[in-house]
Amino acid sequence: MQDTVTTSALLDPSHSSVSTQDKSSTGGHTSSTGPQPSKPSITPVPAKSRNSHPGANFHRMRRIIAEDPEWSLAIVPLLTELCIQHIIRNFQKNPILKQMLPEHQQKVLNHLSPDLPLAVTANLIDNENYWFRCCMQRWPVCHVAHHGGSWKRMFFERHLENLLKHFIPGTTDPAVILDLLPLCRNYVRRVHVDQFLPPVRLPAQLRPGDQSDSGSEGEMEEPPVDHYQLGDLVAGLSHLEELDLVYDVKDCGMNFEWNLFLFTYRDCHSLAAAIKACHTLKIFKLTRSKVDDDKARIIIRSLLDHPVLEELDLSHNLIGDRGARGAAKLLSHSRLRVLNLANNQVRAAGAQSLAHALAHNTNLISLNLRLNCIEDEGGQALAHALQTNKCLTTLHLGGNELSEPTATLLSQVLAINTTLTSINLSCNHIGLDGGKQLLEGMSDNKTLLEFDLRLSDVAQESEYLIGQALYANREAARQRALNPSHFMSTITANGPENSVG
Repeated sequence: MQDTVTTSALLDPSHSSVSTQDKSSTGGHTSSTGPQPSKPSITPVPAKSRNSHPGANFHRMRRIIAEDPEWSLAIVPLLTELCIQHIIRNFQKNPILKQMLPEHQQKVLNHLSPDLPLAVTANLIDNENYWFRCCMQRWPVCHVAHHGGSWKRMFFERHLENLLKHFIPGTTDPAVILDLLPLCRNYVRRVHVDQFLPPVRLPAQLRPGDQSDSGSEGEMEEPPVDHYQLGDLVAGLSHLEELDLVYDVKDCGMNFEWNLFLFTYRDCHSLAAAIKACHTLKIFKLTRSKVDDDKARIIIRSLLDHPVLEELDLSHNLIGDRGARGAAKLLSHSRLRVLNLANNQVRAAGAQSLAHALAHNTNLISLNLRLNCIEDEGGQALAHALQTNKCLTTLHLGGNELSEPTATLLSQVLAINTTLTSINLSCNHIGLDGGKQLLEGMSDNKTLLEFDLRLSDVAQESEYLIGQALYANREAARQRALNPSHFMSTITANGPENSVG
């Protein structure tokens, strides 16, 4: 009987409800005689009706459709991506990079933070894109061409320069710079520092017994103003090629004192020893640092017989004739190719010493003596040297109180010299006759490409004709550069005729 009711209940829900109601009433009558075992109730499954409302199957739909309508298997990250994200988050503690595949390395490098410690990244990461991001984060303006086109080299050179600019002797820990050397020694080739800070000056304290009525006996000695000593730094940079220094202080404001701009003798001796021991140094510049004759000779003495030095720039200092004689001696004991003594105090005697060395020199290609005062005596000595010199290509004598006698000798040089390509005589007193003589010398010259005669009292017509001769020389040089084989064949063809004639 029970099986018949259950089957009918599954087939007809309405009948099931009536039968259940009848049974409950019967059960209520028999319950007075004693408890009866409970039977499991059977929940009827609603039959799908053709005309039923969609809301009737709500519970059944929720068991089929996911709770999140945007959830999909397609966006589940791959295990490889999860591993890469973990490596990026923990790169500082576990910098594994070389063990990964190249494509995975690139993904890690693209997402690494530029703020990672240099102890982790310096000798591990060579990717230029990573160091590009590091540079752009720290400096809004970046000229990578000044650093060999390498962003990594640029980062370490500028980072080291910033440390040197803000180093305060006696206050800053030297380990800040020395600890960086093992990380940057293979990448730094140029150091340009345009500021050196002196030690902090504390108020002088007088002892009670030192005071007197006049006050002169109680004055204490000035504290040292020596700057950061570069010896250990230069010795630690095994690939250093250029050192550009200015002993200056920027933005001192109301704290201005002349001692802030003092290049001391201890600074000079320390620097001289450092550059003498640096056998890779090719370019040395010490400008705007009040270098006088004595300090210049100390520096130059350390550069005698230097194996690879090619350029020396001591412009904008206080160097006179004694310093110029030291530079002339350097020309005879080095392979120097560029010498810049612009804006100093060199006079005729110093120019004569340089001319004597220049007459026998076979390496120097550029000499800059602008804004000195060599006058005609020094200018004529240099002109005589150029009659025998066969290597100098650039000569700058602007602003040296030169006049017609120097122009007369230079016109003779122009007629016979075949190596000079650029001469600057601007801001002198060449005069009308001097301009005519220079024009006469240019008529036989085929190699000079630049000749600056501005503000030298030369007639406009002479200056124009000299410009036309220079234009012809430049056009001929351009043709030789475009057709070098034709130029050489012309020389070869004319050689036998010249030899026979």
